[in-house]
Amino acid sequence: MTEQVSLWQDESQSADFAELCCALYEREITSLSRMQLDSASAIQGRLKSLSYYVKRTASSMLQTKTPLTLDIQNASWSAKQSIHPPLAGQETDEVNQWYLSAPLTHGLVVPVADESRIMLDSIDRIDMENQRFRTNTFGWFTLDGPQSQPIKLLKPNKKVMTAACTGHTWLNDQKTIPTMPTLRELLLSCAINWRNFKQTLTIKP
Repeated sequence: MTEQVSLWQDESQSADFAELCCALYEREITSLSRMQLDSASAIQGRLKSLSYYVKRTASSMLQTKTPLTLDIQNASWSAKQSIHPPLAGQETDEVNQWYLSAPLTHGLVVPVADESRIMLDSIDRIDMENQRFRTNTFGWFTLDGPQSQPIKLLKPNKKVMTAACTGHTWLNDQKTIPTMPTLRELLLSCAINWRNFKQTLTIKP
């Protein structure tokens, strides 16, 4: 463990930073080993950028202002989990109206839900002429009618964003063991403006 920590302790970085990096790096390597990638070059590409994103995420997690508790050893956020998914007030009309009234910007962190958990994504394209926007991972969401895709767009609030950041999971509407958010989701969690969900924070490179 001492040798592994020392890999990240350049430029007098703190022990917390080193421990976060180790936990993130170990988790990402395990995740990569389970992925079905088409070629060695695909793996090499991911490994080439891994150190940068691990360090950036660890640094951001230590610096961000959040109501969540940072678990250094597991490189994750923690908070009390609600018994049921926090989906009150998430009817389609209410969600659509929230986004139509928001000054949407590229990079804005938004929550989306599947059958078991809430996840973080970010806006990468805005088409207000057709009342829609696209997120980086889950694609287009239309704001002028019902959502037809299995992934449901939610409006952000403290309970929803807490569940997304901490990986809270539910099975048959009952809470179960949390899952671990991806490295990208952890980085996005550091861009959440908890005082105003219609604005995004700048993550330092």
